[in-house]
Amino acid sequence: MLAAAAGAALASSLVLGQTAPSTMPAVEPIIDIHQHTTYWGRSNQALLHHQRKMGVTQTILQPGGTPVITESTLKGKANGLYAGAGTVDTCIAIAESHPHVYYFGANEVPDLPEAHDRIVAALKQGAVCIGEQKFNLPVNSPEMERIYAIAQDFDVPILMHFQVGMFNTGFARFGDVLAKWPKVKFIAHAQTFWANIDARNVDDAKALYPKGKITPGGISDRYLSDHENFFGDLSAGSGLNALTRDEEHAVAFLTRHQDKLVFGSDCPDPAGEGPTCTGASMIKLIRRIAPSKQIQRKLLHDNATKLFRLA
Repeated sequence: MLAAAAGAALASSLVLGQTAPSTMPAVEPIIDIHQHTTYWGRSNQALLHHQRKMGVTQTILQPGGTPVITESTLKGKANGLYAGAGTVDTCIAIAESHPHVYYFGANEVPDLPEAHDRIVAALKQGAVCIGEQKFNLPVNSPEMERIYAIAQDFDVPILMHFQVGMFNTGFARFGDVLAKWPKVKFIAHAQTFWANIDARNVDDAKALYPKGKITPGGISDRYLSDHENFFGDLSAGSGLNALTRDEEHAVAFLTRHQDKLVFGSDCPDPAGEGPTCTGASMIKLIRRIAPSKQIQRKLLHDNATKLFRLA
């Protein structure tokens, strides 16, 4: 752990373009598996600042796909992952400038004829995952199955945004996908995944951030328990809402799935601190409610290291 911490301190200094002094104190490493370039117009310098202020030592950049006018992109409205996220070339540039500090995913609109070749090309350039997949297609569609096949061939995880009626639709059928593709590691993200940790939740596009006490045993909870290849991304307002709405449940949930959850920020603000930063808020929450130091380290670092096989 000391060696990892020292390496993280060096990684943090590389983001700043500095040489780490030998007297630099050890820093606990944090891996952020979910960030974007050009997020709502945020500059690269603001992105680097944001990650540094959060205390993140390694970051995975999740690109959007090619801007196109198709049903899968909601007639272009969902280009850039509905958030102005940059394409893979913008992510590769940062990763190449900050080796072992920034990494990137491979992505493309799944129903484009070029999707296979473009995703494969990015994986061959060093992408550590496929994602963020955020397109208006059923989870068991032929187009998505082709993406799962690539993930299996390259043995990389795939990050998926689940949002009822909009992105990766048919979450109730996703158990069939998990069973069909047992070698593919799926990382679930966003409103429909997190709303469904509650057994009482009914998929409702108008209730994406439910409040109040949680009844354990929702479909997301069961997927995590029943399928070794299913993982959860703690990022964004959806993840933060899910853990803060019922902290008693959150403690039990983090304990139960301590080996299946990974920290991500998915935060567009430029600050990297304070209440407007969902990433900083999640780090603070994990440090406060994680049942043990060991579980805290799993959530903030160790699980992501294993899942993405980071150096």
